[in-house]
Amino acid sequence: MRLFLDTANIDHIRHGVEMGIVSGVTTNPSLVSKEGKVNYQKLVKEICSIVPGPVSTEVLSQNTQGMISEAREIAKWADNIVVKIPASIEGVKATSVLNRENIKVNFTLCFSVNQALLGAAAGAAFISPFVGRLDDIGEDGMKVVFDIVQFLRYYQLPTQVIAASMRHTQHCIMAAKAGAHIATIPYKVLLQMIQHPLTDIGIKRFAQDWQEVMGDGRVA
Repeated sequence: MRLFLDTANIDHIRHGVEMGIVSGVTTNPSLVSKEGKVNYQKLVKEICSIVPGPVSTEVLSQNTQGMISEAREIAKWADNIVVKIPASIEGVKATSVLNRENIKVNFTLCFSVNQALLGAAAGAAFISPFVGRLDDIGEDGMKVVFDIVQFLRYYQLPTQVIAASMRHTQHCIMAAKAGAHIATIPYKVLLQMIQHPLTDIGIKRFAQDWQEVMGDGRVA
C-alpha cells in the first residue's frame, strides 16, 4: 500500500517526500483554503514539482460541462495531475468523457460500492472512499473500502482504491488489511505512524550504554 499526503501544505509535502515515503498527494478546496488566499494554479504546480507521483486536484463546478472544462484546464498544469471529480450523476458523465480523452480521474466523495462501481465503469483511474466520514454517521467506512477492493479485484479492473478521510494510525493498518492500493493521510498521522515510546526509550538507552563504555558517543 502506497502512502499519499492529504494536504496542500508545501512544507509538509516536502518533508514527506524527503523522507522517501510519500509518493503522491491529494488536495481539495477545504485543504487549499487552510493555506490562506493563494494562487491555486501556482500552488498546485509547486506541489506537482515536488511530488514524484500523482497529485489529485479537485474541480469546483457542479455540472458536467463545467467539470469537463475545468478538468481539461487543470490537466495542462503538470504531467502528474489527476483531476478529482465528485461521485454524482454529473460526475459520472464527466468521468466518462475525461477517460476517453486520457485525463486521469480520481472519483472522490465516494461512500458506497454502487458509487465505486459506476466510477470504475466510467473509467476512473482512482476511487476515493471516505472512511472517516462514514464512521462519523455510524457506518463502517473500512468495510466499504474492503468491498470496493474485492469488487475491483474480482473483475480485474485497473481502477485503484485510495482510502481517504483517514483519521488515525489504526485506519492505516485497517486500509492495508483491506487491500487498499493507497492510503492518503494527514501529515500529523504520517508522523504518528513512526512514533512509539519503546523506540524512544530504546534509542536513549543504547546511547547511554555506549557512552558509559566508549565515552564519546561515536561508533567511528
